[in-house]
Amino acid sequence: MPILTIAEIVVAVTIIVFILLQQRGTALGAAFGGGDGGGAYATRRGLQQKLYWATIVLTAAFIILALVDLVI
Repeated sequence: MPILTIAEIVVAVTIIVFILLQQRGTALGAAFGGGDGGGAYATRRGLQQKLYWATIVLTAAFIILALVDLVI
């Protein structure tokens, strides 16, 4: 089933791109304790929300594809 494997690869790469496009914090320094954000909560709006939900849908599709590939 090479078509299924190719579909898994395409979905995986798309998930990676969508995750990298999502904004989180102010910069890389925030991951190491820097920044004065302090973990403030911010709501997702517009394109950020669409990227978030597309990431969830693509992740579910990837899991389903992996399970189907495992069964076949």
